[in-house]
Amino acid sequence: MASPKVLVTGSSGSVGNRVTPLLAEDFSVLAVDRELPVTVPAGVESKQLDLLVDDLTAVMQGVEVVVHLATALSADGWNHDGRIDLGIARRVLEAAGRAGVQHVVLVSTAMVYGAWADNPIPLTEDAPLRPDHAFSFAIHKAELERMAMDYRVDHPGRTVTVLRPAITVAEEQPGGLARILHSAMTVKSEEGDPPAQFLHADDLATAIVTAVGQRVDGVLNVAPDGWIPADDLVALAGPKPRVRVPGWAATIVSALRFRTGLAPTPPGIVPYTEHPWVVANDRLRELGWEPTNSNEEAYVAGHQPGRFDMLTAKQRQTLSLGAVGVVAAAIGGLVWWLWRRHRS
Repeated sequence: MASPKVLVTGSSGSVGNRVTPLLAEDFSVLAVDRELPVTVPAGVESKQLDLLVDDLTAVMQGVEVVVHLATALSADGWNHDGRIDLGIARRVLEAAGRAGVQHVVLVSTAMVYGAWADNPIPLTEDAPLRPDHAFSFAIHKAELERMAMDYRVDHPGRTVTVLRPAITVAEEQPGGLARILHSAMTVKSEEGDPPAQFLHADDLATAIVTAVGQRVDGVLNVAPDGWIPADDLVALAGPKPRVRVPGWAATIVSALRFRTGLAPTPPGIVPYTEHPWVVANDRLRELGWEPTNSNEEAYVAGHQPGRFDMLTAKQRQTLSLGAVGVVAAAIGGLVWWLWRRHRS
């Protein structure tokens, strides 16, 4: 009897190139992406495909499961157009519906819960979705989840898994969201010091395999056990120039850095550095999934030391104090400008 066929989009990405060989152990795998990979794992069929324009229904004929990993989020920084992501997801779901695909796996984000002072620690899958209205990435992922639920309603008897992973990292790249948060935290809000979670791409890949193998119907948080307290995260990150400012100032500085191209700190990211949004993994663990990397191990794996890490303690202190002065002066100048503008 032939193995069920699984189609994986975004198969050349950090998670895709991990999950395809794992799925190939038990399934017939068709890996699709805009560019063909240099090497194709044993037992995997590879096909070049543009999800925006190509005929997806024809490609999905005979496919039992679709794992949709393709995304417009750049790992090198903030280059995310949620409209493209949603347009692609809509085409994938529509084609899956027409082709008779029985199970779809979509990757959302734990950020859809939003970062709020009253969030329980940790958040379970039953928590309401409250993404910050200014953070378009989380808003678009929440819309993706709505589309997934509509698909399930429109196709009775079929199943959909929505995964909500913590910030995902890997050795070859820290991941776009990890870079965004790292940049945002260099100018730290005084509003709070939330715990953090980091998920290794290896563990997200095995979570996907679990969802496919057990045909999970519903939502699953994906994160290691527990979380990293704020003080421990600072210790892991090492001595770097960080500035503490009022929450309103952190928001303004973040916006200015983003608009001027100084840092990938898009609107709405600051609350995720102020309030908790860590998630529970109990539901996924009950299915037999086990993380192989702790939060700390994942963070270290995805952290790329910079020039600042190579400096002596005295040099780091000098630069840190200088950074504080520069940012304080910039904020003071901005406040003065806003005050003058208000009076004129």
